[in-house]
Amino acid sequence: MSEPIGKREAQRQVERIHAFREQLEELAREGVLDLAGEQRARLDLHLNKKLAELAERFDVDISASQKQISLGMRILSTLGGLAFCAAVFLFFYRYWGLLSTPLQVGILIITPIAALIAMHFTARHEKTLYYTALIGLVAFASFILNMVVLGSIFNIAPSQNAFLAWGAFALALAYTYHFRLFLAAGLICILVFAAATLTAWTGGYWVACTMRPEFFLLIALVAVLVPIIARHQKFAYFPDVYRLVGLLIIFVALEMLMHEGQMSVLPLGKKTIQAIYQILAFVSAGSTIWLGIRHQLMGIVNLGSAFFALYLFDRLVSWWWDWMPRYLFFFIVGLIAVGLLAVFRRIRSRTLQAQLP
Repeated sequence: MSEPIGKREAQRQVERIHAFREQLEELAREGVLDLAGEQRARLDLHLNKKLAELAERFDVDISASQKQISLGMRILSTLGGLAFCAAVFLFFYRYWGLLSTPLQVGILIITPIAALIAMHFTARHEKTLYYTALIGLVAFASFILNMVVLGSIFNIAPSQNAFLAWGAFALALAYTYHFRLFLAAGLICILVFAAATLTAWTGGYWVACTMRPEFFLLIALVAVLVPIIARHQKFAYFPDVYRLVGLLIIFVALEMLMHEGQMSVLPLGKKTIQAIYQILAFVSAGSTIWLGIRHQLMGIVNLGSAFFALYLFDRLVSWWWDWMPRYLFFFIVGLIAVGLLAVFRRIRSRTLQAQLP
């Protein structure tokens, strides 16, 4: 799920050491560089010592089998956290009506606090933070349940402010324990709160924020720009989360506006609005791909490519599906895919040439 500060860089050092050794073997086979026995022995001793030091200090994976096991552990911690969340919810649902109101309130308050205390304890006694992440999911789910049930008990009207509280709680967990999953959850909650607040300010009911995608466009753009304003030197992998969450919401909002022009706040006709956002969607996806390649951000390159393909297929279906024979439609789609592959291959070659000395 997440890794403590420094572990990612330590893992990269391990991968560089393995790559260095493979390159030495390749150079030796080609007769370019073959270190003498004593030199190679000293080098291997130094590299093995470095690997052992990294493994001891950061608990990194120094072999392929260890990486596979670590992946399984991350999956298990996530599934375990979700299972505990389901257990907490179902327990409350099964026995809640049998408890008195003071006891209900006490349980709701104590559960997330107890989970936070457990997180603090496990974080101080484990390097990988798998158990801490698992307990963190329980704490976050308990906090959400806390506010929902307390609102129901005391008949408090639903409000978008709950998303602000949930988002702040998730962000606190993320920045305290360096968890990217909680950062993503917190950002989504904050974005929903901001969009709902804008909807309420414009005279609508806050729940109707889902019918105003343009509000999400504005707020998500701010999330994308956060890594430019705040460098996150101690949280090296958080900027990727800001960019990916913000761009994902932008692309989804554009997809909605491409089809449902009446959702827009622009004082224009439905067809005109749809045409504007269709162009904007392709420009946004294409610009994301270009910027990702330029700055070597493969996450946003993949995201931009996926939505560019989605937008393109969506438009092709809208333009040709009803009147074109199905075999011809898919044949043309295949030709377009081949053409795009050729374009991306050319861009990749140019990028490679620009990086080579």
